[in-house]
Amino acid sequence: MSGADAGLILAFPEGLDAARRLAQAAGRPWAPVALHHFPDGESRVRLPAELPPDVVLYRSLDDPNAKLVELALAAHTARALGARRLTLVAPYLCYMRQDKAFAPGEAVSQPIVGRLLADWFDALITVDPHLHRVHDLAEAVPVERAVTLSAASLMADFVAARFAGSGAAGPVLIGPDAESEQWVAAVAAHRGLDWRVGVKERRGDRDVAVRFPGGAGRGRHLVLVDDVASTGRTLAVAARALAAEAPASISVLVTHALFVGDALAQLAAAGVADVWSSDSIPHPTNRLALAPLLAAALAPPGRDDRISPSIAT
Repeated sequence: MSGADAGLILAFPEGLDAARRLAQAAGRPWAPVALHHFPDGESRVRLPAELPPDVVLYRSLDDPNAKLVELALAAHTARALGARRLTLVAPYLCYMRQDKAFAPGEAVSQPIVGRLLADWFDALITVDPHLHRVHDLAEAVPVERAVTLSAASLMADFVAARFAGSGAAGPVLIGPDAESEQWVAAVAAHRGLDWRVGVKERRGDRDVAVRFPGGAGRGRHLVLVDDVASTGRTLAVAARALAAEAPASISVLVTHALFVGDALAQLAAAGVADVWSSDSIPHPTNRLALAPLLAAALAPPGRDDRISPSIAT
């Protein structure tokens, strides 16, 4: 199979390592997207001068306001250079949270950004998008092929391996609040792990308490699990509540490691010993490689499967 037949993966500078792992897992060639930032804040985007019909753009969309314009430039240029089918692999997908207006005049960002991506790409592959009331990725981003993957099995395997041999003090997966229950239960189900969910009480904009009715597991290894961690504030509050139960250890495992500001320091101060994440966003806490999962979701080159439901694995 030639490089052109196999379909080319194009990677932005911050995601070169992850894209290289994806290319190796998928048996596809890859090439970098060259970026230059001018003093006035504009970007110059350069792709390979010739492209095959099937092109994959790999870019996780953390820091979205900076990345989306460059993604648009790359997508339009790829079309001009010969790409007929464009797939976006965005392990972390931005602007999925707000699917309704919470105040008069407020922009509902999910369908706006989703429509933009659908205008640029034929297909989208992402991992554990942070959806609320809209549960179908294709409804949020109306591309011809929308694929939702889950890191739940990878996370369950990681926890099981990490605490293998711990016996009665084995791991308990912990969800910090009711919103996390479905997610934590799904991770636990893959390996038959114990799990608990906390109750969050919001006393003010920055005053949040978490309690665990019935306890979480004295003397056990407690692993706080979430899909996205940004400020880490809720995880830190939950960790402090768990520390009162004298566990064997407290750890944090997340799919998407945003961890803005001093989030990691706050978690350490709350008693968290280890923080682990997938490589959806490059971060020192990365331990779980998503490449095999993403590679399996890439459509075989030349196959016309544009009409396909979202899937979760």
